Formats: sequence, C-alpha cells, structure tokens
Amino acid sequence: MAKLAIDFYQSHDTLTLAQLLLGCELVHESREGTTAGIIVETEGYLTDDPACHAYRRQTTRNAAMFGPAGTLYVYQIYNHYNCINVVAGPEGVGEAILIRALEPTEGLDLMGMRRNEAFKTGFERYRNNTIDPETADGQRNLANGPGKLTIAMGISRTEHNASSLISGEIYIRGPVLHDFDMVTTTRIGLTHGADLPYRYYVKGNKYVSKK
Repeated sequence: MAKLAIDFYQSHDTLTLAQLLLGCELVHESREGTTAGIIVETEGYLTDDPACHAYRRQTTRNAAMFGPAGTLYVYQIYNHYNCINVVAGPEGVGEAILIRALEPTEGLDLMGMRRNEAFKTGFERYRNNTIDPETADGQRNLANGPGKLTIAMGISRTEHNASSLISGEIYIRGPVLHDFDMVTTTRIGLTHGADLPYRYYVKGNKYVSKK
C-alpha cells in the first residue's frame, strides 16, 4: 500500500482530513522494527476552537502545528504521555488532527514489549502486569488510546515532533480499511469546546478508545 502523498494532506480542510484518515494505516519504521496500525479514531482541532493548542497564539510548544500540512505535532501530557497529531490546513494557521486509536496490524510483539516496559517504569497502571498481544484483549489494549498508541508505536516528542509524514520514518499509507460506517460525536476529556462534534471513529470497531 502506497504512502500518502503531500497532496492528500493539502487538499482537504482539517475536519474532512480527520474523517479521511479513518481506515488508513499509521506506520513507524524504527531501529527496533516496523510497527503499524489502522487509524480507527480521530479528533479535529481548529484554530478558532478553544480546545486547540493554537487557539491563543503560536508558542514554542505548539510551533509544529503552524507548519505545513503533513507535519507531525507530538506533545506531552502528564509529564510522560505523548500524543500524536497530523498537522492540517494552510501553513501558519495552526490546526491538527489527534490520532486517538489504532487497530494493530504489524509488529504486535514489539508493541507489547514497549507497553510492558512502560508498565515496569510506572508510566501506566493496568490490572495485569503484562500485555499479551496474542490474546484478543491484549491486542485491543495495545493502542486503544492516544497515550497507549504512542508507546506501542515508539513515538516520542523529542524524536518526532515537527517531523514530516512525507519523508520521515513515520508515515501513513492507505486506506486499507474500506466499507465502514463512521460515527461523528463530541471529543473526550475537554473542558472547553466539549460540545463540538469533531471526533470520528469507525462504527463497531473494538479498538476505539471510547464509544
């Protein structure tokens, strides 16, 4: 499946792109090996949206959001969780799409190892001490949340923020999932802009973070 070209990111407004990314496959070709997962849940963030990091002005933290469409914006929450976003819209505007959940497709053992290492260092709290990617529950929990998927995919703010989805080791290919229904609803965990219907997910997909 071919890598998405720059025209794909530049030809659509942010909310449309957030919907079109569903069913595409996020890939990371790292030194440890290749991991990949189908994008099954996204959230859009617009420049006039009070929940958007670029709502007030450009800062050192959100500078990547103001780059060209197809740039990665990776930010950190709670001092250790990373979240991956696809920059969208015209350069200089400050809009992005949060990737909230993946359906793992490649490198599941590597994903499980990374998640288990994160558990050992106290980054996450699970009922069980390990994640077994061979089990149905283990696979479902590998990347069904924005913090989980960046750990599983080996994505970090220090290495990947402001990198390009066109020329970097992280890219998107596809779409690989077809003929699905999409749910449009409100975003999760916000105090501002919580009523805006900017979250999209694949209906009936068990890897979605929250239905």
